[in-house]
Amino acid sequence: MIKRLVFAAVWATSVSYVNADQSVEYNIARGLAPALKEQTISVLEPFKGEFRILGSKEYSHDEQAKFSPIDYAVTRGLFTEPEIARQISINQYDRYLNWKMARPPVPARLATQLVSNMHIIPATPEIASQIKQVKRGDLVRLQGDLVQVNDKNLVWKSALDWNGVGDGACKLIRVSSIQWVEKQNI
Repeated sequence: MIKRLVFAAVWATSVSYVNADQSVEYNIARGLAPALKEQTISVLEPFKGEFRILGSKEYSHDEQAKFSPIDYAVTRGLFTEPEIARQISINQYDRYLNWKMARPPVPARLATQLVSNMHIIPATPEIASQIKQVKRGDLVRLQGDLVQVNDKNLVWKSALDWNGVGDGACKLIRVSSIQWVEKQNI
């Protein structure tokens, strides 16, 4: 009888230490449907494009990690050319992206529109696995939706254009497809 009580106490204690990202709060980050009524994802508009990955950063302990387990620093357009992308250095932290380039080949205002921080929400468990496989230099085709996420006091909304800079300029994308166009080390 004592052995059963000790086992039950140990089991009950170990259940309380379940990793936070395994809880239903993290269903969306794992590519599953929302399990809590206060968590919603609203589609703002469809999204697709080809992007060169400059870097990625995984998150698991901020409020947004319940939705987006990873951010991508990306380039688009002319800046996807490997010889240009190679010149861009980045720093990702706290869902922000800082980048620099010694001599951008275009005016500074246009250059700021060709480098972006993307918060990635997986649409399926398969995508949740794939999004963590990107490497610096990969050219990927992303398809999905720009979204707004609501959870208790959190309202997190994607930018809809490429003209923004700073807080609120990032894309919040629920990715339904990721395809590697090219793998390259830059």
